[in-house]
Amino acid sequence: MKRYPTDAEAKKMIVEIGRRMYMKNFVAANDGNISCKVDDDIIWTTPTGVSKGFMSEDEMVKMRLDGTILHQGERGPSSEAKMHLRIYNEGKDVMAVCHAHPPISTSFAIAGMSLDKAIYPEALVNLGTVPCVHYEAPGSQGIPDSIAPYVRDYNALLLANHGAVAWGSSLMEAWYRLESTEHYAMVIMYTGNIIGRANVLSCDQVSELIAIRERMGITTGGIPACAAKPTNTQDVVAGHSPVDPGGPKLKTWGETPAASSSPCGCAAGSDALSEAELKEITRAVVARLAQGKQ
Repeated sequence: MKRYPTDAEAKKMIVEIGRRMYMKNFVAANDGNISCKVDDDIIWTTPTGVSKGFMSEDEMVKMRLDGTILHQGERGPSSEAKMHLRIYNEGKDVMAVCHAHPPISTSFAIAGMSLDKAIYPEALVNLGTVPCVHYEAPGSQGIPDSIAPYVRDYNALLLANHGAVAWGSSLMEAWYRLESTEHYAMVIMYTGNIIGRANVLSCDQVSELIAIRERMGITTGGIPACAAKPTNTQDVVAGHSPVDPGGPKLKTWGETPAASSSPCGCAAGSDALSEAELKEITRAVVARLAQGKQ
């Protein structure tokens, strides 16, 4: 039997999640919307035209899943409540939905790119892949229709040229999945566009993570494409690292320095300057200084 939050618990948590959205820059102005089930066919959701960082509990809207409004304050529900209602009706185990415009996820949505790289175990286990559905106008019936085919098999979606939406078995799980979507997008952006390199997990490594996910009771999320062979099984250590098979040993850059007899006090190893080189540098500096006085 499902344990639903009370009305008071749901409204308090929606206000808190809204504050977190605003503080993390997931929304601007009146963007975003949040909802939470309190019974089989009843939800509390955020009102239209209100900043998610400055909401109060008495502003929340109570609705049935057929769209009937049971209670509201001065403002009615967002036009995007239809998206929330469709997610609940498609996913019978869904208890909460979070929609926002996180900057990096939204950038991927604007580019029409899904989040589906097998490079990050935490994202693969807790979130899974995140498809990008085609564009529909915000607030239109097109958005609920576009996301409906994906609700049962995934945990979050990117909405083309719009934002991101995530759902879960509790309001905190829906929020964490939205957070994970943005973090996953950031990792893909850094590895793909800034560092320009990533080791894709092998199919055996991905299979191991899927097994972990299933043991955690998560049966949704999709499976990203994997590499035929692992490319991340070797330690990567700098050539001048103090770590050595013979035990820790401090080293300088280049060869081990010999005792220094140089007047500059620097090491006399292979990277040290010879006496002749020091004299030539000194002569050049003196000549340059002399030219500046002329």
